[in-house]
Amino acid sequence: QAVVDFERLGEHAAAFQGHDVGFCCLGTTRAKAGADGFVRVDRDYVAQAAELARAGGCKHFVLQSSRGANAQSCFLYLRVKGEVENLVQAVGFDHCAILRPALLLCKRQESRPTEWIAQQFFGAVARVFPTAYSVPVEMVARAMVACVLQPGEGKVKVLENEAIHELGKA
Repeated sequence: QAVVDFERLGEHAAAFQGHDVGFCCLGTTRAKAGADGFVRVDRDYVAQAAELARAGGCKHFVLQSSRGANAQSCFLYLRVKGEVENLVQAVGFDHCAILRPALLLCKRQESRPTEWIAQQFFGAVARVFPTAYSVPVEMVARAMVACVLQPGEGKVKVLENEAIHELGKA
């Protein structure tokens, strides 16, 4: 494990050398970082990390994005997620998996009251419709690993929420 300064990520290129697989779940919130900070973390840092990983020999990159990601969206969150998906694909990995989970069900140390309310509601809905609106973070992690162990055909694989559930159970 290497600790890097994302503001000077280029100075940490050695930390990205010699890895066959890269996993990226980096992200923040607009509330925590502001609009500019959100773009810097969720798009710029991720794209630069992908470029450094590829330059360091990484062949397979797995990115956690978001349901609804779309570079043309009028919503900042979805637009940035779509933009970073395009940037990561353009890096040219042999295999690239993009996971687009819906609401992530997890326990957080920090307080996010709106997210907590959403998690309570969608956690209950998940008992009836388990793959529709949410996914436990552990299932996302298992699906990310499975993408590497079973890369399948094609350079880019995009997995929506239901496919994440299926792959996460395998």
